Amino acid sequence: MNLYHKKQRWKLALVGIAVVMVAASLWFSSQIVKKVQDKELDRVQQWADAVKRKSELVNLTNSTFNELSASLKELQERDRKKVEMWSLGIKEVSKTLDDYSFAFKVMTENGGMPMILTDMQERIVKDHNMGALDQKIKNKLKQEQPNLPKEAVDSLFKVIKNDSLESAIAFWRQFREPIVLNVYENEKQKIFYFDSIYYRTVKLEELQRNRDSLSQAFTDELIENDHLVPVMFIDKSTREVIATNIQEYDSTNTEQIIDELAAQNNPIAVKLSDDSEGIIYFEYSPEITQMKYFPYVQFLIIGLFVLIAYVVFSTYRKAEQDQVWVGMAKETAHQLGTPISSLMAWNQLLEAQGVDASITKEIDKDIERLSVVTNRFSKIGSEAILEEENMVTLITDITNYLRKRISSKIELVFEPKDDKVMVKVNKSLMEWVFENISKNAVDAMDGKGKITFSINRLEDEVFVDIIDTGKGIPANKLKTVFQPGYTTKKRGWGLGLSLVKRIVEDFHKGKVVVLKSDLNEGTTFRITLKA
Repeated sequence: MNLYHKKQRWKLALVGIAVVMVAASLWFSSQIVKKVQDKELDRVQQWADAVKRKSELVNLTNSTFNELSASLKELQERDRKKVEMWSLGIKEVSKTLDDYSFAFKVMTENGGMPMILTDMQERIVKDHNMGALDQKIKNKLKQEQPNLPKEAVDSLFKVIKNDSLESAIAFWRQFREPIVLNVYENEKQKIFYFDSIYYRTVKLEELQRNRDSLSQAFTDELIENDHLVPVMFIDKSTREVIATNIQEYDSTNTEQIIDELAAQNNPIAVKLSDDSEGIIYFEYSPEITQMKYFPYVQFLIIGLFVLIAYVVFSTYRKAEQDQVWVGMAKETAHQLGTPISSLMAWNQLLEAQGVDASITKEIDKDIERLSVVTNRFSKIGSEAILEEENMVTLITDITNYLRKRISSKIELVFEPKDDKVMVKVNKSLMEWVFENISKNAVDAMDGKGKITFSINRLEDEVFVDIIDTGKGIPANKLKTVFQPGYTTKKRGWGLGLSLVKRIVEDFHKGKVVVLKSDLNEGTTFRITLKA
């Protein structure tokens, strides 16, 4: 197994491990989020239960309030009728009758309430059933003025009582309008009275306040509950908002918020009364959303860090590899120098001894070729000198050289359209490029087939295509053929195409790609150079 395939397997293994780790982490995070969601849902459900119980209390309070209110209205009406009956008794007493017993009976049975009689200008004429007020004033005077003479006490008593009665009139008027009594034919009086259910009325108002405070408690408790998730509680039939702790809520965006909440979770129904039902819409807290997306953010940050680290270390590794490559190339060139010089001397000796000239001539060609190879290796790592060269001539020379050194069953074809295509290149390195691609094509064709060179110019670019009829390159390998270590041969370093890419792109600022490749039909390499 070559180095490239080993590296690919290690990459796949590491990617697989990373995927498993990410999946495990996301699963664990999702479990934690689910547990927190369940707890928040429990809080909402508990709050809904509390709302239901409080609603039952409000319903009970409303029922009690309605019943008591109806009873109080009946009592108030009854007391008013008592006052009217008492006034009729007074009126009958003022008449000349043979028997006043019925009138007195009516007055006795209906005159138990505190009353104040005034003229039409509301000047006090008489009071009735105000004994408790009299006793209260007398006790106060006795306590505050124990040494005051009786005449002064009586005078002061009248003043205080009159003021108290006027205050009582003002107070009673708030609850009951006075009854107008026709005492004589041209004389009328007003009767101010205070019914017997005052304290019950006060209790009724207190009950009403408690009822209102219970209703307000929905909103107050919801707003003050820091541990509750965003909630909107509405009446199902009227769609009115009963309570909410959503800060963005106002009367204009109710339905919009409801739609958003309904899209996230199923609402909770709450029975408020026999004919009323509430709905609780809610969403999970912002912390839940943050917990959901935190692993992705975390992996993104880690991924960016790993990517940056990979780029940095790859850059340093590539620099180290380049240094090793350059050192090896220069050392190879240095080591070849000595045997080449020795071969040149031995060939000259053969010529002096009269060996067949054709033999020494071929040896000279190979020595010259070795010198070219040595020159190529010596230029690795150095700045290549680019000169104007005729690419037609350069390709012709390399094809002529290769024809004598490859199988006779392989056909090399080069039929240029123009005689001259000038490009700035380093001749020695560019010949190396064509030689490497051609040798790879020969290996791909198993020693039998056709290699075609073509050259075209388009504006300021020159395209050189090298087409073979070999086995082709699999589609999943097209992006890796130029990587160091990639090879399909059992023996080989996989450096040929990597060296081609380096020479074309680094030294000549051009581009080399696999233009086309079909399995068992052939491959086309394209080299693009600046004209």
